[in-house]
Amino acid sequence: MKIDAEVMADSLDGIGTTARSAEQYGFDCLWFNETKHDPFVQLALASSGTKSISLGTSIALAFTRSPTTLAYSAWDVQGLSQGRLILGLGSQVRGHIERRFGLRWESPLPKMREVILAMKAVWANWQEGKALDFQGRFFKINLMSPFFSPGRIEHPRIPIYIAGVNRGMFRLAGEVGDGLHLHPLHTLRYLEQVMVPALEGGLAKSRRKRNEVEVTASVFAAVGDTRGEVEAYKQAYREQIAFYASTKAYRKVAELHGWEGVCDRLHDLSVRGEWERLAGEVPDEMLQEVVVEGTWDGIGAELKRRYGGLVDRVRLYRSFDGSQVWGRLVDGFRA
Repeated sequence: MKIDAEVMADSLDGIGTTARSAEQYGFDCLWFNETKHDPFVQLALASSGTKSISLGTSIALAFTRSPTTLAYSAWDVQGLSQGRLILGLGSQVRGHIERRFGLRWESPLPKMREVILAMKAVWANWQEGKALDFQGRFFKINLMSPFFSPGRIEHPRIPIYIAGVNRGMFRLAGEVGDGLHLHPLHTLRYLEQVMVPALEGGLAKSRRKRNEVEVTASVFAAVGDTRGEVEAYKQAYREQIAFYASTKAYRKVAELHGWEGVCDRLHDLSVRGEWERLAGEVPDEMLQEVVVEGTWDGIGAELKRRYGGLVDRVRLYRSFDGSQVWGRLVDGFRA
């Protein structure tokens, strides 16, 4: 199992320095998300100050860009980083696609499949000179004159990880992806009973083995050296869990544990804009199933114990800031 870290940047200042710290501490990959800043800009900044650590998106939004636009961005970062990019793609939810980006929401599973296949067709044109003629339901891409082709690069194979919450995306990752991004709102029971069979179904369809697709988990981990620090993070995660669980896209996790009523109440509160009341609806039982607890020295061993055999990479759902406690996490994980 690999140990990664994630940056949830409020500012682009210091990205290069932060990335160097992650590399020095021995993390296997540093992930950048798409919340307040473009992830490809962050990756470009991180690549300039590092040499060996993998750099990934967790995630870049697939449906707000054309496959060709994604292909260009990933190709450039792959070249800048000398082959260290892991391209994580996510669909986002309908409300954000329609209301935050002003775009049309379309069937996410077939569209994600097309984004990936179309992007690979563009890359094959650039690297191998294959004729570009992708004909799909959502995209038809058949023009790439030499003037617009960046041409070959030294490391053309870019791993693609698909973000998944429900069975469909799990299967798709097994069928056409190189990896699967697991959302932090998960439980071990959900991974064992839902994720594993769905992923295996996709692998069977593509005639591949489990070791050909990496599963990476972002984990709600309440970490601290005092009980007060741990409890403070548990409360912060209670609020985050409430926010996610108020969205219907995450309902399947709750249904497996009989928490449908919690989701219904959270959704109603969110519709009414009563955000301050959400955290109070998350029961302790739910918190215990979702959140992992530990000290900075011991959380690494706990992550390996909890997720061993289920996932291949793990990271805290907590923004890496370069402080020394992260070195203790890596040391405990490697021990």
